[in-house]
Amino acid sequence: MSTFLPTLRQLQYLVALHDHEHFGRAAESCFITQSTLSASLRELETLLGSTLVERSRRVMRFTPLGERIVTKARLVLRAAEELAEMAEAEREPLTGELRMAVIPTIAPFLLPPLLPRLRAEHPSLKLFLREEPSGAACDGLARGAVDCALLALPFDCGEIDHEVLFEDRLLVASAEGEVTGDDVRPDEITASRMLLLEDGHCLKDHALAACNRPDLRVSAMMLGTSLHTLVQMVDNKLGITLVPQMAVDAGLLDGTSVEARPLKSDDARREIALIWRKGSAREPEFRLLAAELRRLR
Repeated sequence: MSTFLPTLRQLQYLVALHDHEHFGRAAESCFITQSTLSASLRELETLLGSTLVERSRRVMRFTPLGERIVTKARLVLRAAEELAEMAEAEREPLTGELRMAVIPTIAPFLLPPLLPRLRAEHPSLKLFLREEPSGAACDGLARGAVDCALLALPFDCGEIDHEVLFEDRLLVASAEGEVTGDDVRPDEITASRMLLLEDGHCLKDHALAACNRPDLRVSAMMLGTSLHTLVQMVDNKLGITLVPQMAVDAGLLDGTSVEARPLKSDDARREIALIWRKGSAREPEFRLLAAELRRLR
């Protein structure tokens, strides 16, 4: 093991420079002078015996090694933060800051009635939310940008642990009169009429898995940026789509003529889960939060 190790402060300055892509702005964000930041990063490069940042009068760019070290530095800094948060949580669970990503097919339907109750019961918990697609949420979790995420499983999110909160059924949404019967079989769906969310949304994968028809992957139109957009397209008779039961229960179809019917498939469901990085020091707190979310729903 090397006797000389980078300091957390040096790693913090390196990450700040990567985020701001400018020495002056990075220094300002760290409340230090530009010369102090530059000197600290040169000390870090000397310590490691490698160039991390290439500098010229007009250009500043990270070397390939610098990029890899920044990725690792983010995890080191987040782990250091977790040490303090773990100690605080041990004194009183569900207190302090918690950064959570929530995917768009969950956030507007689950959180509005739930968050006020969570805030009332845990007033010392400062929950900061980021709404973003599943792929971005998983990337943010891996980089340490968020502590946990509300996601719909199954979805490949890397090395994670999770707690399932509840199961959410998928329903077929169609314009009035387009579909008949109490439920819909996957083989009754016209491939060219199927509307799906764009790549990056796990609901697209769940919808395709529920139908289990390879031709849908080729013929379906991936146009929607949100469930509300898809519903408006369906209401205008442009196609049909699959929507989560929780969204329908929350009023997604209100004000439209869109009808929702069960899809006759064992895979027409998704699991709503709280996920976090595998091995996180805050795992007991995340499991407690999952239990609270499950209870308050």
